[in-house]
Amino acid sequence: MFAPTRDEARTFLIDAWRRHRAGEPLSGLAQTAAQLIAMHPEYHAILETPDRHIGRDYCPEQGDVNPFLHLSLHLAVAEQLAIDQPPGIRTHYERLAAARGDAHAAAHAVLECLGEVIWQAQRSGSAPDGALYLECLSRTR
Repeated sequence: MFAPTRDEARTFLIDAWRRHRAGEPLSGLAQTAAQLIAMHPEYHAILETPDRHIGRDYCPEQGDVNPFLHLSLHLAVAEQLAIDQPPGIRTHYERLAAARGDAHAAAHAVLECLGEVIWQAQRSGSAPDGALYLECLSRTR
């Protein structure tokens, strides 16, 4: 299983954005990452100055949003939607996109549920619960 370190995951995002901006060829996953990054202009300066940000700790308790975590969750959701895993996630996403009239807003709703499921798994020391994930999505409007 692919399990990058924090810095490897951050470097992947930084490199995907750099290569995209330079017009260089990208792998499928890097291309998806660059498309997601393009939808988040608020993070461009961070990714374009990696020496200042790659090692930074982001503290939600202080109101910090971790752009690397946010983009990584987006990437995970994009992959989940591509293969409909867990089964039914694509249906929930499509429902949310129709209800909100915005695919990006729907993706953010899915991110919230994914983040909750990951947090629960970390707290309990268990694997993420697919049923809990789908349950969260079913409650989301």
